[in-house]
Amino acid sequence: MPQTPPFTGQLNTSGYNKNLYQSKEEGYPGLFYHDNNLVSGSLEALIHHLVPTVDYYPDRTYIFTFLLSARLFIRPYELMSKVCHLCMEQQRLSDPQADKIRVRKIAPKVLQLLTEWTETFPYDFRDERMMRSLKELTHRLASGDEVYRKALGQMSQGLIRRLTVLSQYEEALSKINATATERLAALKAKPQASIQRDLLSICNDPFTVAQQLTHIELERLSYIGPEEFIQAFVQKDPLDNDKSCFSDHKKASNLEAYVEWFNRLSYLVATEICLPVKKKHRARVIEFFIDVARECFNIGNFNSLMAIISGMNMSPVSRLKKTWSKVKTAKFDILEHQMDPSSNFYNYRTALRGATQRSITANSSREKIVIPFFSLLIKDIYFLNEGCVNRLKNGHVNFEKFWELAKQVSEFMTWKKVECPFEKDRKILQYLLTAPVFTEDALYLASYESEGPENNMEKDRWKTLRSTLLSRV
Repeated sequence: MPQTPPFTGQLNTSGYNKNLYQSKEEGYPGLFYHDNNLVSGSLEALIHHLVPTVDYYPDRTYIFTFLLSARLFIRPYELMSKVCHLCMEQQRLSDPQADKIRVRKIAPKVLQLLTEWTETFPYDFRDERMMRSLKELTHRLASGDEVYRKALGQMSQGLIRRLTVLSQYEEALSKINATATERLAALKAKPQASIQRDLLSICNDPFTVAQQLTHIELERLSYIGPEEFIQAFVQKDPLDNDKSCFSDHKKASNLEAYVEWFNRLSYLVATEICLPVKKKHRARVIEFFIDVARECFNIGNFNSLMAIISGMNMSPVSRLKKTWSKVKTAKFDILEHQMDPSSNFYNYRTALRGATQRSITANSSREKIVIPFFSLLIKDIYFLNEGCVNRLKNGHVNFEKFWELAKQVSEFMTWKKVECPFEKDRKILQYLLTAPVFTEDALYLASYESEGPENNMEKDRWKTLRSTLLSRV
């Protein structure tokens, strides 16, 4: 039977067609199809549909879609417990005298399901209850054959390796954030001593800076689990008496860290522009970031591009009229046009489709890079989630909705797997990640110090900021 690759960039829009794949039981109770496409089912029936048998293995797009969406209705460890129970009962694996031939037949399929789960959703297994169920099932499978013992061992080692790398990343992220906080505290303690180094003094090549931004983007993207998109919007299941499916679970920490990076980059750009005392220096910094943004666009790094544009459009920067009068803005206007929010970001979406197509036909790793404007991706998924019910009136899971969610998330999964082809520059990376950035109030104060207030409202705000911010020093 044909198997659909787990992430083809776009899942088939028609969903899971039961005529294309080997069916466990024709007309399995509790599953409903329309034009041969699975559209809804009871949670129990969908769980049964996930579990392999001797002569059945679920389509991989179904596995991804169900494991992604099931967490809205059942905790992952509870799902794993049910899967283990079904495997043990259906195949009589719990029987010490279980037919070894039967175990050998089912073991490769259960192993494949567990491998797909541990590889695609490894963060589920940070829960000890998940690991207990996994160990229980693998112990039963391993009794069948030395070959399966070895394969199960490799699967377990791969999972432990992925979880270890995640922990190391989170620890490194924590250290980076601590360093950034310390540097900002040092700046506040001795503002005069620190007229801090600016980015141009470290690197004045826009292409190199764009490459280093792409390093940061791809690294942070790579650690976002697909389930985080769903968990970010988790609501109480109306058929569940518990508070939430994730009251005892981490929700979307890597996704949140990535959004925080976007905000940091925007404020870093604004800080770099507002810092210089001389107008011509500020104009030079603006032009430099316009060139960096253009290089990001050429690379396919739309997230950094949008962060830079957002930083330059912040009020403390945009009000610097004398500075902007010295800037050649033609290139900036083109970039703003590309990221224009009108018509639901039509221009950006067109550019994104072009970058995605380039990635599919890429001959080099550089051409594979697609880094979406992340806030818009989250917004799209949010509105898709809000626009359709999770359960139908009869209590069945609305699986049509989850095919659509899976399509969007699977495309992201393709993008996040791309390795950055550019050489790392530790000095630039360290600066981008840890250089002190001003708060909005500090940016306004720096802006007013550079180009004085233009009206009474600005004068009042300037006086208030001077008295509050400078008195803290």
